[in-house]
Amino acid sequence: MGSQFQVLARGGYVARGTVFVLVAGLAVFSSFGARPETKSALDTLLAQPLGRIWLALIGLGLLGFVAWRLAQSLANADNQENSAKGLAIRITLFASAVIYIGLAAYAFSRAFSLGHGSDGSGEKGLAAWAIAQPFGIYLAGAIGLGFLVGGGITVYKGLSRHFERYLSVSGRRPLLVLCIYGLVSRGAIFLIVGVLFCYAAFTVDPDKAGSMADALNWIRRLPFGAILYLVVALGLGSFGVYNFVEARYRIIRSPCG
Repeated sequence: MGSQFQVLARGGYVARGTVFVLVAGLAVFSSFGARPETKSALDTLLAQPLGRIWLALIGLGLLGFVAWRLAQSLANADNQENSAKGLAIRITLFASAVIYIGLAAYAFSRAFSLGHGSDGSGEKGLAAWAIAQPFGIYLAGAIGLGFLVGGGITVYKGLSRHFERYLSVSGRRPLLVLCIYGLVSRGAIFLIVGVLFCYAAFTVDPDKAGSMADALNWIRRLPFGAILYLVVALGLGSFGVYNFVEARYRIIRSPCG
């Protein structure tokens, strides 16, 4: 059971890494019209030879990643401390599981021609749903704060090298640098998405919510934005490679211990 779970979890990291490498590729070549969204990345893969098969495999891998996230959050497979910090980490991991369930469902829907899914970005759809609920402004604001917290934790995880606690990569300096770069870049994107999401809540306008593409486009409009955009886009690619590193070197404990 333990070895089977390891295959499931490591396959999940490969699937997530593949998605982020595709997103980074779209971001780098976005001047040709591609939007650097996770769903766009999957649609790009669909257009390739054997695209439906690859997409189905990505969906299966993402379900493995969801299982691992649930083990981390609900079964505390990483042995997080019984504290507010540990609880916050586990809640963030559970939220990650929910997000990747949606992405896996989208991959399967495209692979088996079950429909195109939502035409809008996932973040805008989530904002619209949240604002429509009772006390929706507060719910949407809380989700935005969740993105901010998740982004901050990811940046801290990279800069503090906290991830080394779970990776057997000591002495492999190039891998360490790549992991730090990828985590900080992804965390920065989450922070921007969180700010845009909170703005959508305060203006009661789900269209103001920002996706990954919106965050990258905001970076592009900054002074020296083209350079910053490329740096962050390549960082997302590094985050994808970081997932491949986790697939190989991550210390994975099964929920049973």
